[in-house]
Amino acid sequence: MRIPFDTLYHELVRLHLQVGFSPDRAALSARLFTEATRDGVASHGLNRIPRFVEMIRRGTIDVDAIPIQAGGFGAVEQWDGRGGPGNLNAHACMARALTLSEKYGLGCVALRNTNHWMRGGSYGWQAAEAGALGMCWTNTMPNLPAWGAREASVGNNPIIIAVPRPDGHVVLDMAMSQFSYGTLESYRRQGKVLPADGGFDSEGNLTRDPAAIEATGRALPIGLWKGSGLAMVLDLMASLLSGGRATHQISTDIHAETGLSQVFLAFNLHRLHSSDEAARIADDIVAFVHAAAPITQGESVYYPGERTRSVREENETLGIPVDPEVWAQVQAL
Repeated sequence: MRIPFDTLYHELVRLHLQVGFSPDRAALSARLFTEATRDGVASHGLNRIPRFVEMIRRGTIDVDAIPIQAGGFGAVEQWDGRGGPGNLNAHACMARALTLSEKYGLGCVALRNTNHWMRGGSYGWQAAEAGALGMCWTNTMPNLPAWGAREASVGNNPIIIAVPRPDGHVVLDMAMSQFSYGTLESYRRQGKVLPADGGFDSEGNLTRDPAAIEATGRALPIGLWKGSGLAMVLDLMASLLSGGRATHQISTDIHAETGLSQVFLAFNLHRLHSSDEAARIADDIVAFVHAAAPITQGESVYYPGERTRSVREENETLGIPVDPEVWAQVQAL
């Protein structure tokens, strides 16, 4: 089913107010959830709302907690999220990194003691819309096997890299698993198999069955051993820079996954290039990628974030696709 953007947004504002958010924080959090769903990432938008509310009710998320600075020097700062809503903490820390980049050319904010940030790409788009080159990542509970291991010992630790461009920002948003657990859930709900192998079943065989992968917790790292290694170093950097918890210290209970560590970087390109020059460099790279011959005749070669724009435009016109079961569950909360 499809529902208008404003309908979804106002329903989520109502729900946020009911669970104790102040009006301004309810508006921002609801907007972030709604925009993620509009952009085709319901797994980290509307579909996350029931778990989000449950974590608030259990006391894992403190709706009133606002991040505070805990240390730093120059362009590098440490912040403590104090167990507050992960999306609001992340949005505030990317905003702070952007402010630092205006002064130093580069801003780095390392955040500890926070919660799941929902769609990580939101903060890449936030940086790009401000005209900055943005980068951020988070650690997670151990939910990905290190290469060669039978059990999860690293996180899927999403990383986002965003490059501003007047004709369409380039925004890479990816987890360290071939498919995030939110995506696995979405495929399972729709009764679909994955388009490629996404993990291992109970017998240790690669499978496209999302439910089988959820059951074993053995998702496939991107690039096999390379993704496993990247997941580990992202965890190291996030915990060392923030002074917060590492993956092995985070609960594997989905309703108690808290105390995460994250890093937000913003680069002020205007210190290096004029706006026209920066746009020319980015446009030349995009044009070269677009000019590559596609494998399948009649299809296109896309840059990261390009299809998000078309999905966004379609859903703003026709309404946002939502899972009727999830929508009913949210309305009943």
